Amino acid sequence: MNVSFDLSGKVAVVTGANTGIGQGIALALAEAGADVALVGRSRAEETAAQVEALGRRAALIDADLSSAAPVQGVVARTIAELGGLDILVNNAGIIRRADAVEFSEADWDAVIDTNLKSAFFLCQAAGRHMIGQGRGKIVNIASMLSFQGGIRVASYTASKSGLAGLTKLLANEWAAKGVNVNAIAPGYIATNNTAALQADESRNRQIIERIPAGRWGAPADLGGAAVFLSSAASDYVHGHILAVDGGWLAR
Repeated sequence: MNVSFDLSGKVAVVTGANTGIGQGIALALAEAGADVALVGRSRAEETAAQVEALGRRAALIDADLSSAAPVQGVVARTIAELGGLDILVNNAGIIRRADAVEFSEADWDAVIDTNLKSAFFLCQAAGRHMIGQGRGKIVNIASMLSFQGGIRVASYTASKSGLAGLTKLLANEWAAKGVNVNAIAPGYIATNNTAALQADESRNRQIIERIPAGRWGAPADLGGAAVFLSSAASDYVHGHILAVDGGWLAR
């Protein structure tokens, strides 16, 4: 491995790491040498076992990120249990679906609080530590809907558009302080969250026909981008939204 991609001795926090994209990124970071704190409402025991099988340490941190209250504790526990904090991956997120004319305030608030508010305050808490040590990497998980409107997902589109904007704002403020803030925008990734779409024969065919690569992505497809944005290889990359989408946005 090129030394610039080596994460040996680094400590990463990955939220929503029990399955899917979060799990795939956590394992990629561990394979590159990082110890990983796995954060979420559901304990990521399977992910922890796989991280440890790679020879890295894993910390399981229970935190309900539907509010910003736990974020200081996430940072403090990571530092206490793993000895530092060098990388934050903000992956935890939820989605609610309804026509815009019927979208409820409860569904709006639930998604914005988890996907945007908690993500910002976790960036803030991690950023304070990273600025203090003069270095750090933050990777926010955005979406194709950071670029596009979508339908029937008003709060999700707003949250992911907002997260892309915050990524740029934090990069502007923190780049000169040694902290890189960037984002990954996944395309259609085969996970539990997209199982219904994959099972819908007509919709699945439409999606695949729209993707130049001709297939759904897998969580492992995001690993290289996550390692790049978490490593010294991206030291001069700030405020970028990296699409990992099989060419979806190029179509």
